[in-house]
Amino acid sequence: MGWLVTKYLLSAAVVVAVSEIARRSDRLGAFIAALPLVTVLALVWLHFEKQPVEKIANHAWYTFWYVIPTLPMFLAFPALLPRIGFWPTMGACIVLTLACFGLFGLALRRFGIELL
Repeated sequence: MGWLVTKYLLSAAVVVAVSEIARRSDRLGAFIAALPLVTVLALVWLHFEKQPVEKIANHAWYTFWYVIPTLPMFLAFPALLPRIGFWPTMGACIVLTLACFGLFGLALRRFGIELL
């Protein structure tokens, strides 16, 4: 139980730290948010929990492929935000990301990579 609480506290601290830094500096906050902090934490937690090497490697492998279809959202969000407001932009970006995931998954399937 103590390990689970430690994981939650450290993981939450990273998110809070990034949001606080972003509040003070757009560029620095974005730079830190772009770092694969969540992935690194997940890999560390998997290692500490003595997960098989294959499981840890698969996590990194799939994370790489899942990041790519999220990238268009980062271009759409700042373009849409001043035009339609925060919540509609957030909704549109969620729909865009889901569509990109679906299309990307179908495209990769042709190369033998199963994401969906």
